[in-house]
Amino acid sequence: MLVNPILKVKLLTPEAKVPEYAHEGDAGLDLFAVGEVVIPPGEVALVGTGISIELPPGTEGQVRPRSGLALKHRVTVLNSPGTIDQGYRGEVKVLLFNCGKEPFCVVPGTRIAQLVIAPVHRVEVTPVVSLSATLRQDGGFGSTGL
Repeated sequence: MLVNPILKVKLLTPEAKVPEYAHEGDAGLDLFAVGEVVIPPGEVALVGTGISIELPPGTEGQVRPRSGLALKHRVTVLNSPGTIDQGYRGEVKVLLFNCGKEPFCVVPGTRIAQLVIAPVHRVEVTPVVSLSATLRQDGGFGSTGL
C-alpha cells in the first residue's frame, strides 16, 4: 500500500482555510483567498491565502491557475506555474492576473488557484564544450512541422 507524503499546513489567520482536493483523484489542492481585493482589467494582484506550508522532502509546490476562473472570468496565475521551494515557510501568495474586461472581485474563501505537489530531481551541473547531437538540434519556437 502506497503511503501519501504529509503536507503540513499552518493557518496564519482565523479566516484561512486548509487546502483541499475537490474530488477524489484530483492532482491539485484548491487554495483559498483571505481578505478582499478587486483586480481591475489588465492588472495583477498578489492575493494571500493565510497559510504557510512545510512540503514533504524532495518536493516542490506548483501554484497553477484554476480552469473555472480562466474560463468564466479570464483570471489566471501570472507566473504559472509558480514554484514554492521546499525550504520556504512564509505565507503562500498567488499572483493573479485579470485578462478580462471587467473587474474581478476576490472575497475571503474564493478558490484562487491550485497547489500541485511534485517531485524535484536535484542534478549535478557540469560545464561541457559540446552536447550530443539530436534530430531537433536547436530548432525552437515554431520549428515543429517545418
